[in-house]
Amino acid sequence: MKSYLRSAVAVYAKDMRLEARTKETFSAVLAFAVIVAFVFGFAFDPSPTVVALVGPGIVWVAYVFTGILGMNRTFAVERDRGTLEGLLLAPVGREAIYAGKLASTTTIMLVVEVLLYPVFLVLFELNLFNIWFVLITIAATVGFSAVGTLFSAIAAHTRAREILLPLLFLPIVLPVIIGAVASTSAALAGDGWGGVGKWLQFIVAFDLVFLVLSSWAFDFVLEE
Repeated sequence: MKSYLRSAVAVYAKDMRLEARTKETFSAVLAFAVIVAFVFGFAFDPSPTVVALVGPGIVWVAYVFTGILGMNRTFAVERDRGTLEGLLLAPVGREAIYAGKLASTTTIMLVVEVLLYPVFLVLFELNLFNIWFVLITIAATVGFSAVGTLFSAIAAHTRAREILLPLLFLPIVLPVIIGAVASTSAALAGDGWGGVGKWLQFIVAFDLVFLVLSSWAFDFVLEE
């Protein structure tokens, strides 16, 4: 167990050091997220009634599409730099590689999502500084990353990875997107655990299932 954790932390630390030096993924994802938010800001009349109806959907559309952009880079960077083979030859378990990549993807996504809070507040007067929404964001982002990291490894072996990843990713995470939008609507309406709880539990259950399945399948994906 200690060896697994050390290996996963090493992979995570490598990715975060690389991102800290280059900021390629973070800057691209953040810029895209802000653009998406501004496009929705001009597309809808930000009146309280309209925002209450479409606000949660806007938030999660922005998060999902920026997440896809970030996850496309999870293994693409390794493949483009010719370091993917070296990573696979490292004396670490494939599950540890998956865990490290999952952690780095989740970290970048969460940082971008938190930085978008003020943008949504200014554009739509959506106050996302809510403990329920924070929990929803963390749970849904882990689910996105659990599925996205696996499919990013699959797509990295193809030439059309920018197209293949969304085609694989979106149908699988659709339940999480629905749960995130529904629970966000309840959280912003002030419903508390009574409105948020069932959806949050559903998202957490999805996370647990796909964390196990993706970790198990990751070894077979890398062998292809």
